[in-house]
Amino acid sequence: MPKIMNTSGNPFLIGENMNDWPLGLSTGCFYQRSIFDCLNSVASSGFRQSEVCSSPAHLDYHDRPAVRRAAEKLRKLALEGHSFHAPFAEHIDITSPDARKRANSIGEVFAAAETAAELGARFFVIHPGPEHAAHPLGMEWSERLENVVDALEMISDRCRKLGTICVLENKLPHLIFGNLPDIMWILEAIESPNIGVCLDTGHAHLAGDLWNVARSLAPYLRMIHASDNRGRMDDHLPPEEGEIDWARLFVELAAHGFQGSIILEIAGRGGIPEILHSATRACSYLKGQAAAARREQSRNSQSNEAMGEAPPVFTRAFPGDREAPRPEH
Repeated sequence: MPKIMNTSGNPFLIGENMNDWPLGLSTGCFYQRSIFDCLNSVASSGFRQSEVCSSPAHLDYHDRPAVRRAAEKLRKLALEGHSFHAPFAEHIDITSPDARKRANSIGEVFAAAETAAELGARFFVIHPGPEHAAHPLGMEWSERLENVVDALEMISDRCRKLGTICVLENKLPHLIFGNLPDIMWILEAIESPNIGVCLDTGHAHLAGDLWNVARSLAPYLRMIHASDNRGRMDDHLPPEEGEIDWARLFVELAAHGFQGSIILEIAGRGGIPEILHSATRACSYLKGQAAAARREQSRNSQSNEAMGEAPPVFTRAFPGDREAPRPEH
C-alpha cells in the first residue's frame, strides 16, 4: 500500500470520496528568492505540504549545509517536503549520445536526489529528457530513447536506496520526449518498480489532450502538478484563470483510483503575500470544483445502478505500489 500521509490539521484537503487528496504548494513560485525567505509565510498560509524547487537562487542542492538548514526549517514548521524537483537545464541531458555529458548529467541528478532524501521528500520529480525542442532522427533518436531508460533505471535505483520514489513529469509537447507515446514507451521499458508519474496539467492541456494523457498515465500516477493556461503558453496560472475543466479532471482522477497529492505549481507574480493569496484562493476554487465532481460522480453512480451496471473499477497494479522505500545505510 502507498505510504499513508499525515494530513491532520491540513486546511487544504479535497476531502470525502475524492480520496482526501492533500493540496500543497511548489516553492517554484519563489524560485528567484531564497527558500529561507518564504517558508514561514507558506506555512502560516495554511499549507502543510510543499514541493521544493531546485533553482540555485532558491536552494542550491550542492550546498549541503544550506540543504540541512532547509530540512530543519521544514521540520520546525511542520511543513512536509512532499517532493523535490530535479534540476532541468540545457546542460543537463541524461539522454545525450555524448557519454561524458550523459555521465555528468546523471551525476547532477544524483546530487539532487541526495537533497531530496535530506529534505525527507517522498517523491523526486524529474523531466525525462533535455530542455530543447530539436528532435533528432533515425539512430540518434533510438539511442536517446535507450539512454533515457538506462539513466532512469540508475536514478530510480539510487532514489530507492535513499528512500524516495522517482516520478517522471510529462513535459511540454514541443520538447524531446514531451509527447504521450514517448513517455508511455519509456515507462513500459523501465523495469524498476520505483518509478511513477507526476501529471503536469498545464503541459497536458497545451498538448491538447489532457483527458487522454490523464487516462493513459493513471496506472503510474503518484502526484499532480496543478496549473492552468489558455492553450497557448505555459503560463502557470492558478486553477480557474485558464481553460482547464477541473471538475472533469477530478472525476477522471477519482475514476482511476488516484490517491496522491495535488501540488500547485503557479508562477510567482508579485510579492510573497500576493503569490500566497493567489495560491490559497486557488485551493478554495479546487475545493469547489471537487464538490461539483462529487455531485457528478454521484449522478453517474445512480445512473449505473438504475441500469444495473457496476461502476468502473480501476484494477491495474501500480508499479511500486507499496510503502515508500526506506533509506539503505
